[in-house]
Amino acid sequence: MGSDSEAEKSHQKEKDKKKTQALAPIAKPLAGKKLCKRTLKLVRRAAEHKCLKRGVKEVVKSIRRGQKGMQSTTGTNPIPVQVPMVGVCVIAGNISPIDVITHVPILCEESDIPYVYVPSKEDLANAGATKRPTCCVLVSTKPAKGQLSPEEQEKLKSDYDQVAAEVSELASSLF
Repeated sequence: MGSDSEAEKSHQKEKDKKKTQALAPIAKPLAGKKLCKRTLKLVRRAAEHKCLKRGVKEVVKSIRRGQKGMQSTTGTNPIPVQVPMVGVCVIAGNISPIDVITHVPILCEESDIPYVYVPSKEDLANAGATKRPTCCVLVSTKPAKGQLSPEEQEKLKSDYDQVAAEVSELASSLF
């Protein structure tokens, strides 16, 4: 019995080693094990509540639209207003070719959206409740449609705030 758990541990270590070898050179700031686990938990919770944008195309569109949001003051005459985009961008670090996602961190920095890399696109897809590997996701605190109950909203917001603070701290220590 003891040898089975040791074999499983060595297999897991081998898997982790392969993940780190396949990382892109631009994958900075890279989440550590604890932050990665916490971030994927946030992605999983956001996917359950439909507060998630998946894929490069959707993420880029959300970032750009969040920057140039439209808000109506009277209800009939829309006036362009800067609407802050609330979200954390989670990018997979083992994307090939890397050119697919190189522009996403730049957009995030321009929009003041915290972003972090995780080692595996497969883990990101599993957390985001999709079968296909996912390059990046954008986690927001408000669902695309409908409302969340107050306790669910508070739980998601607290997880979001915790991850956003750690990501910002990690990014500030890097630059």
